[in-house]
Amino acid sequence: MNMPIKILFLHGFFASGSCVPAQALRHCLEGRAQVLSPDLPLHPDEALDFIRHICHEEHPTVIVGNSNGAFLAQMVASESGMPALLGNPHLEMTEFLNCRRGTHQYKSPRADGRQELVIDQALIDEFAVLQQHQWDKCSEQNRDRVWGLFGEKDTLAHYEPLFLEHYTRSFHFPGAHTPTAEEVEQYYAPLAMKLADEFGGE
Repeated sequence: MNMPIKILFLHGFFASGSCVPAQALRHCLEGRAQVLSPDLPLHPDEALDFIRHICHEEHPTVIVGNSNGAFLAQMVASESGMPALLGNPHLEMTEFLNCRRGTHQYKSPRADGRQELVIDQALIDEFAVLQQHQWDKCSEQNRDRVWGLFGEKDTLAHYEPLFLEHYTRSFHFPGAHTPTAEEVEQYYAPLAMKLADEFGGE
């Protein structure tokens, strides 16, 4: 008997598990797949440990990440062999953070009620270490199992060439860095289900 499809969605840096892409993915796959979309810790090492724990407990079929969530998803997928869809992966997070130092608000509500975050040098340094080692666990066996999805109007992350140095399959959609609910339904959800169909039974 086939196991039910379970998708782990990893949100972007300023987002949360209740962001529009997560809600849209859950809505459009209702009855076909369970979508998990937890709030990720701010600090990247803590976030990676949190994601690994969820994977160990929940055994998701596919990881879907967007932006910073895709940056983290790549590392977890490459070390575990799990299939993953990386939406507009921001593969140089230090560049993103350096020009955004200071106090910010999350753009969607978090379950713990904390809506404020601080970008400082210590946080940037944490991302710098991971960034340097993000490809360490890539292997020939995983080159077809991690797919990239790139918005043609994305003005924040332009990393398709870098992605294709390590993986083979990339796709495009006509949107910006953060997908709309309609773009999630038209592009993210079908690719996630295709990944599950191709690799979810392995």
